Amino acid sequence: MGKAHSNAWRNVGAFFDVPAFTQKVLVGRDADAVAAAAARYGWAESATDWREVISREDIDIVDICAPGVLHAEIAVAALAAGKHVLVEKPLANSLSEAESMVTAAQHARDRGVRSMVGFTYRRVPALALARSLITGRKLGVVRQVRAAYLQDWLADDESPMTWRLRRESAGSGALGDIASHAIDQVQFLLDDTVTEVSGRLHTFVSERPGPHGPELVSVDDAAWATLSLAGGAVASVEVSRVALGRKNALQIEVFGSKGSLRFDLENPNELSFFDGTDPIREQGFRRILVTEPEHPYLDAWWPPGHVLGWENSFTHEIRDFLLAVGAGTDPSPSFEDGLAVQRVLAAIEESAAANSLIQLAHR
Repeated sequence: MGKAHSNAWRNVGAFFDVPAFTQKVLVGRDADAVAAAAARYGWAESATDWREVISREDIDIVDICAPGVLHAEIAVAALAAGKHVLVEKPLANSLSEAESMVTAAQHARDRGVRSMVGFTYRRVPALALARSLITGRKLGVVRQVRAAYLQDWLADDESPMTWRLRRESAGSGALGDIASHAIDQVQFLLDDTVTEVSGRLHTFVSERPGPHGPELVSVDDAAWATLSLAGGAVASVEVSRVALGRKNALQIEVFGSKGSLRFDLENPNELSFFDGTDPIREQGFRRILVTEPEHPYLDAWWPPGHVLGWENSFTHEIRDFLLAVGAGTDPSPSFEDGLAVQRVLAAIEESAAANSLIQLAHR
């Protein structure tokens, strides 16, 4: 994430008209490693003490790409210091931490200090187009959504332990890491709120090679959930980090009374649209190549048909964040949006533990 965000900060001004800024400081744990990364990725200097950095008067924005266990502590301190904050998803490792971050963001907002959570797939042009089609009623009444986010980087039983496999540092496994994206997409695309949850979690490989021998995995490898939304739609969510053959497949299908949509992140420039109002003999999914200047964000990039990649969505994210900060408006998704996802994640865990249906308060 540090590499992806650095790439976006380095390039955003070359493609979009944004307020001027300087890439000032990259912060990491290892002094030599972070100094090398700062030189490679365009930062003027490096540091190892984030507390010292956020106290500096020449720092206006803090971009948090640290493991989830540090999100709340850094974000709350940065907001209190008057810094605008962008934090990677999921917002926090727990519901209580997320709530504390929202409180800090609300207090900071009163002082003109902005905050945003990085659900970057909102900025994939095809998904931004999908939302406009759905909210523009091109699909009629949305009835069902299928969202699956499948990866295979843990399919090998001998894949080593990382911080993402320890509950104390990651909060959860595939649930927080990638189901957070899927859940945000369901709520974002439909402009709706999850009200009821049924979930299941599973760990297929319970022990991984650690630095000092075998180590127990304390998070999930895969998760499943059924979500009911306030507007009446029902969504299924399936995520896995052991789905052999799937590299980074965020697959979304939306079925409405008049039309349907399909998207797969492994083909990020394409959106499939089925128009149920066409004569039956002409019906069928049609491929929309989302590379035209009329499509979201595309007027800043290449000629039609010249595709974008995964990294471009981060550039769009930084662009939107900078424009909001410059205009003195609240960027989206907000910490409140991050908290809404966190509530669903917590409800899935609660449902899985109790093997029951969890109802969420509509807020």
